[in-house]
Amino acid sequence: MSGTDPGEPLMLERIRAALPALPPAERRVAALLLQDARSFATLPIGELATRAAVSKPTVVRFCRSVGYNGLADFKLKLAGSVSEGVPFVHRAVDEDDGAGELVIKVIDNAVSALLHYRNAAAAGALERAIELLAQAGRSGRRIEFYGVGNSGIVAQDAQHKFFRLGVSAHAVSDGHVQVMSATMLGPGDCAVVISNSGRSRDLVDVAEIAHRQGASIIVITASGSPLALRAQQPGHVLLAADHPEDHDRYSPMVSRLLHLMIIDILTTGVALRLGSTKLRPLLRSVKQALRERRYAAG
Repeated sequence: MSGTDPGEPLMLERIRAALPALPPAERRVAALLLQDARSFATLPIGELATRAAVSKPTVVRFCRSVGYNGLADFKLKLAGSVSEGVPFVHRAVDEDDGAGELVIKVIDNAVSALLHYRNAAAAGALERAIELLAQAGRSGRRIEFYGVGNSGIVAQDAQHKFFRLGVSAHAVSDGHVQVMSATMLGPGDCAVVISNSGRSRDLVDVAEIAHRQGASIIVITASGSPLALRAQQPGHVLLAADHPEDHDRYSPMVSRLLHLMIIDILTTGVALRLGSTKLRPLLRSVKQALRERRYAAG
């Protein structure tokens, strides 16, 4: 499913994936759906059958073939799936949703984005990023994580995970300090620039400064953004994190989870590259020290 639109709801992703297994007539119904899902959710069965050039029973069979009880059940789920949500709050919820509905919609929205990333992630880019970070860690070079706002929180999480590996890792979220930090980088150091929108001037500028200083640049952001475009240059690695949130209309929820997950992947990969001879005793000592800070059970 790597060719699907990252903003496409999970329900439509599943139907697109099921296309090859559908009979030709039902495939025409699916094509009509994927062409305009919102209209499909409101049109009567007769109009759907006419537009797809199939019979009414074929429309119902299609709904059952893709896992629903019939057309009514399918339309109900589809309407919720393609809803534009509540602006500046969440793309998957409605104004009158109760707690039970919020649990389902918020979690399903997050799971959809994570599954899309799993299927679309560029393993080669992740491999290069892990190798650069591991090299910096082995040689005692600096690893700087840059982010602002919510991305600054992700940078702090990255610092927390990486410094436990015994490497020199720092998170910087203040724009002026970022400039000073990037200016002090050099060859062998790594700058990891994290941005949801990829449009923050501070982060675009700090990536340019770090690059001029000879550091390797790893960018975690949305593909097609200004930050992603500059990451096409030599010396950069782009880890594209595409998701359905419009950064101008919704709070950054799914994007934050995606970025945290990418940090987890990088941390795990670097830990494996650093090897177990020194790292595991270090991590064991850290765990033991933390255990001694806790109250005894019971």
